[in-house]
Amino acid sequence: MNAVLAREKTTSRNTQAIAPRHIKEAIAMIEAVMLWNEPNNKSHWDFQIDPEWQQFAEMINCAADAIAQVNPRLPKVLGGISPIDPGFMTNMKNRGVLDHLDAVAVHGFPLDWNHWQINDWPEKLKEIQAVTDLPLWVSEVGVSTFGAEEVQVFGVERTAELLRGRVPRIHWYSLFDLPRAWPATTRHREAEGSSYYRHFYMGLVREDGSEKPAYETFAQYTPDMGLCQWFHFQDHRLDEGVRRMKELGVTYLRTGLSWADYYREGALDWFDQQMEALSDFNVTVTFCFTPEHRGVEPHYTSPPQVKEEFAEFCAEMVQRYAPAPSSALTTSAAAV
Repeated sequence: MNAVLAREKTTSRNTQAIAPRHIKEAIAMIEAVMLWNEPNNKSHWDFQIDPEWQQFAEMINCAADAIAQVNPRLPKVLGGISPIDPGFMTNMKNRGVLDHLDAVAVHGFPLDWNHWQINDWPEKLKEIQAVTDLPLWVSEVGVSTFGAEEVQVFGVERTAELLRGRVPRIHWYSLFDLPRAWPATTRHREAEGSSYYRHFYMGLVREDGSEKPAYETFAQYTPDMGLCQWFHFQDHRLDEGVRRMKELGVTYLRTGLSWADYYREGALDWFDQQMEALSDFNVTVTFCFTPEHRGVEPHYTSPPQVKEEFAEFCAEMVQRYAPAPSSALTTSAAAV
């Protein structure tokens, strides 16, 4: 019997997903959901269409409420912001977004893309903690081997020294190098020069499957540190990723289920395969990427035409992979 998904087949248009029978295992597997990714970065949200993030805030609030209806106990985290900007977090607070969530998150890459030094990490955390009392996660932090592989070894060691004990979740980005044949998720691609090509050197494992020097270094800091690894649609690296994460001693992981991929043929089969493969880890699932045909503009960074459609996607995925025990739903109903 499938450990997570003993359920009837549903289609990608059916929002009445059948709950898994093995509810206990499903809930233990997914520890949280993250709503969007880097919303203050134009590579992930088009703030020319939505310059004040009003549409973003309304979309997140709607999605958070829909998730709470399915599983009121499941933690909801704001997508990690990049750059680390207390002004953006204040905007989210003023728009009521933080009232709907259980944690916030930041991303930092001071040795590759940020305009601050790695030793500034404690101060960067304090900037966000001054805005909100919600728990603060570091949902992406990493160092590329673009210049030298020894730099990544130093980056793992110093990041662990600076962040362990300061935040409840540290997701190192990433396990694998991005294959050179795949485009990086960024707006301007090759026009960014070396900044773009660094995306292909962020892994602890090279594209050919060989381990970089930082691979063994990272293993010294698990399980305190986890990983962020995006598995693309029908990603051939999934099984190897599971094997290597267990070898490294990783216990928690951040990955994603793409709203845009939801409309592909076989999407739910792939989502099921991915979530089943990751069932031995505590997984934070990120929901993001607008389907082109459902955006204000035909691009994955666009605000959706109908915010409720993103909320319905989030609720369906939670119902499928992290449904609440009946006792939680009864308690929630009684509170209302």
